[in-house]
Amino acid sequence: IAAAQSQRTSFPDGCFFVSLANITDPALVLSTIAQTFDVSEVPSQPLRASLQSFLREKVVLLVLDNFEQVLGAGILVGELLEAAPRLTVLVTSRAPLRLRGEHEYVVRPLAVPAKPAADRTEMLHYAAVRLFLERAQAVKTDFQFDDETAAAVAEITARLDGLPLAIELAAARVKILQPQALLKRLGKSLALLTGGAHDFPSRHQTLRATIDWSYNLLEPEEKLLFARLAVFVGSWSLDAAEAVCNAPGDLAVGLLDGIQSLVNKSMLQQVDGEPGEPRFTMLETIHEYAAERLVDCDDIHDIQLQHALYFLKLAEEAEPQLTGMAQQVQLNRLDAEYENFRAALRWLVD
Repeated sequence: IAAAQSQRTSFPDGCFFVSLANITDPALVLSTIAQTFDVSEVPSQPLRASLQSFLREKVVLLVLDNFEQVLGAGILVGELLEAAPRLTVLVTSRAPLRLRGEHEYVVRPLAVPAKPAADRTEMLHYAAVRLFLERAQAVKTDFQFDDETAAAVAEITARLDGLPLAIELAAARVKILQPQALLKRLGKSLALLTGGAHDFPSRHQTLRATIDWSYNLLEPEEKLLFARLAVFVGSWSLDAAEAVCNAPGDLAVGLLDGIQSLVNKSMLQQVDGEPGEPRFTMLETIHEYAAERLVDCDDIHDIQLQHALYFLKLAEEAEPQLTGMAQQVQLNRLDAEYENFRAALRWLVD
């Protein structure tokens, strides 16, 4: 909405917002858009043609919100753009429409402190901290943002990956819990972060409901891969994912295609790795959710065993090179997998 408002002077025929949050049938998107423009079907012309004719000469910005559950209507968007060359469409979606000429802009989480800053004034440079403070003071007008609470707030926002909804739900808890006490309870953030504003959509009432919304949009084979990837801690490579998650050989989707789809649907994040070797990770709250799905899998012990075996093999292959010319390369490689080594050892001990 803010993006549309900032550009409204560039569109003399107006900016129009269409919420698709309550629509799950792609066939209903056409009539919903037409209704926004007050375009109706006439006996001599189909509704699609009437809408195209109406938009043909218009300089309009059309904002389509929550497109991820009606991706089948992407063809309609393409047809409208082709029929109306001066039309601009801004789509919010957790998955791309995959249209020719589409440009993807990733909405990143809010900036969080990499480590606690020296004082609260420096903390306020971060958008995530400012949001927490704003929402905390909305529910508790006498909320004190001193140096002690500032350090806890900074860590809370970092633990929540800078996700605005998670931060808002956490800040609402300061009515009862001081930030320091709230921080101690963040180990189970999905259970803690509930009670969103009543004027939020139902999927935004709790953090779990928000992730449920995205999870339910996945194909069955993507759900299986998503759950299995929860065995990793921190980040992982494509080779590791292939060796661990497809060891049973029962994935109905190619490993690379599956990971790419999960990235497109915002369930995974790609992070920097060695040159030419991408790595992937999950936000902490997403990982907690995926770990619950992994526990429900019948093959959880097999996946954990494959994880341990993969990293045992990795360590064994690196050992002979730890004293030679390739020492630093191997140390960097092992360091990147530090959290996974710890996870494998923890599972073996348990």
